[in-house]
Amino acid sequence: MAQKPSIPKGTRDFNSETVAKRNYIFDTIKKQFQVYGFQPIETPSFENSETLMGKYGDEGDRLIFKILNSGEYLKKISDEDYAERSETKLTPKISEKALRYDLTVPFARYVVQHQNEIEFPFKRYQIQPVWRADRPQKGRFREFYQCDADVVGSTSLFQEVEFIQLYDAVFSALQLKGATLKINNRKILSGIAEVIGAQDKLIDFTVALDKLDKIGEEKVKEEMLSKGIPDNGIAKLQPLFELSGSFGAQIESLKSILITSEIGLKGIEELEFINTAISQLELKSAILQLDVTLARGLNYYTGAIFEVSAPDGVKMGSIGGGGRYDDLTGIFGLQNMSGVGISFGLDRIYLVLEELNLFPESVLENTKVLFLNFGEQEALYSLKAVSQLREQSINAELFPDLITSGKQMKKQMNYANKRNIPFVVVIGDEELKSKVYSLKDMSSGEQITVSLQELQEKLS
Repeated sequence: MAQKPSIPKGTRDFNSETVAKRNYIFDTIKKQFQVYGFQPIETPSFENSETLMGKYGDEGDRLIFKILNSGEYLKKISDEDYAERSETKLTPKISEKALRYDLTVPFARYVVQHQNEIEFPFKRYQIQPVWRADRPQKGRFREFYQCDADVVGSTSLFQEVEFIQLYDAVFSALQLKGATLKINNRKILSGIAEVIGAQDKLIDFTVALDKLDKIGEEKVKEEMLSKGIPDNGIAKLQPLFELSGSFGAQIESLKSILITSEIGLKGIEELEFINTAISQLELKSAILQLDVTLARGLNYYTGAIFEVSAPDGVKMGSIGGGGRYDDLTGIFGLQNMSGVGISFGLDRIYLVLEELNLFPESVLENTKVLFLNFGEQEALYSLKAVSQLREQSINAELFPDLITSGKQMKKQMNYANKRNIPFVVVIGDEELKSKVYSLKDMSSGEQITVSLQELQEKLS
């Protein structure tokens, strides 16, 4: 007996109901992207390895799916390299391409490659799948979609303000109230590292700090110690672990902590600007919150950092995030090109909407009316009506197989029920002669005879 087929861990099949709900989220996000003036682009599913490697830190590099070269790639490996079995040496020789890890780095590559065709500042959105060799768990998959929006070619902090508004607009459209939009600034993290004497360990420091809500204060301190950050430096962080109060109150506390750091005070100034603007513009659904432990251990953020958490009571990781990356395109040779962007985590947003029962019933509407098939003449008569209904954007279809017995009749009615089709049309000899249609409401069981015009009106 043949073994039942399966799919790789961390990937999924989607039935029609799931696809309809995912498309609802896609369409909602896409509409807001367009309202805010973003233009769509697409990039290949895989890039040259050199484009991706080294852009996400050591942790990110380990999660990139590598693609083996085609052909007899092992013949190009020397006996010495093969015997050594060094992943670092072997991988570049047998794999020159990799699946994209996110959409931001490929976007930076796109900007550099097409810089002479782009009008700056360039506002782009991109909705495509990405791949990560992560450990699958709830809300975390190896293949998933990202929905990104970025602006490159502008240093204005009004871009950050607009992205916060964009998050709020999307969540409002999805009826997702109470999502927390956490914000920090990489300059503040650099300032803190400077104050505690850990400038040369900024990445180690921020990666550890970013885990505070997951592993707790003591474990974070232990990780910092293991990375070589001194005890007296970690002691200076204590006021940071105890920060509380409003956005403004935390800012004032940070000023006293970072009084000796010019770059840290610059980060505070940028956050104050953003908070003041948002306070005047107001948010409808999201809650803006300062979180100085937010680090997002990616090498390319240089200014504001965003991360969105689901509403209280929903156990889910971040459902969005982003930030400013002033020097990202510099890694591809294009200097002085500031950028800022955000990403929506489609799969996690889906799980949150499902848990909170926020998908509208209309999302699952498919075929509105099914024409039963009693014979060749009846089917042709039905198809004429089906065509006219479709021209009116009414979803209609004809059952393909003929009704030859009561059993076949029941089969077609059951088909309509199982697919939640609300109406069926019955056409027999009488309906053909009189040029009418018998319309049955599958919910109430009521059946009426109507003209084509009346049928269109009833189904509209």
